[in-house]
Amino acid sequence: MSDERPRVGLFVTCLVDLMRPSVGFAAVKLLEEAGCEVEVPRAQTCCGQPAYNSGDRADTAAIAANTIAAFEGYDYVVAPSGSCAAMLKEHYPGLFENDPVLQQKAEDLAGRTHELISFLADVRGVTKVQARYDGSVTYHDSCSGLRELGVKAQPRALLDSVEGLTLSEMEDAEVCCGFGGTFCVKYPDISNTMVSEKAKVIEGSGADTLLAGDLGCLMNMAGKLKRQGSRVQARHVAEVLAGLTDQPAIGEGTEG
Repeated sequence: MSDERPRVGLFVTCLVDLMRPSVGFAAVKLLEEAGCEVEVPRAQTCCGQPAYNSGDRADTAAIAANTIAAFEGYDYVVAPSGSCAAMLKEHYPGLFENDPVLQQKAEDLAGRTHELISFLADVRGVTKVQARYDGSVTYHDSCSGLRELGVKAQPRALLDSVEGLTLSEMEDAEVCCGFGGTFCVKYPDISNTMVSEKAKVIEGSGADTLLAGDLGCLMNMAGKLKRQGSRVQARHVAEVLAGLTDQPAIGEGTEG
């Protein structure tokens, strides 16, 4: 791991802020343990993905411009979500093709942006964590993190260092859970069928805990599992890696 202490701006994400703040605290803990100075810019808002996916480019660009300004000056921008990180990294530059100044700033932000677990493993060189979790877990590869950012091996490698934890891979770990942000609102029947199939393979893994790196996916799968009376609980992977698992699982009791 580098001896430098980079200045990291934490992009908290809407769902973490409103539904599961413990994921944000876990992210801060992991980043600080990796030798980073962490700040949470108060001016940050949504990444703009719901508007973007709905075709509202004007509002998306306005949101993106605010995000770009909020995170100027940081060495890195890190998000505990492959979906939000991919929005900043892969889609912001294309919003400003008619504005060279903002496009350059968007490209600069994109180059500094990383998903949390990828940042820890690929940028900071973290190979193990000091945490314990007594139980078996299965890991869902969320679409944006996997397909846009290449997050696959990194969380599994770090989970392998957690004392007491056993990883039981599910079949079709890379298959979408049906959340897809606005997709589940536009196509609820298709989404429900997809998450029902996902719940079956989660149960089939034999694990007692479901992990993933995106809270939206986790809430979607946790809700289906709970409605089906499943014993499987759901947690964000950062919570387990940080050893912050005292709070109820996702969907159990009051979030956060």
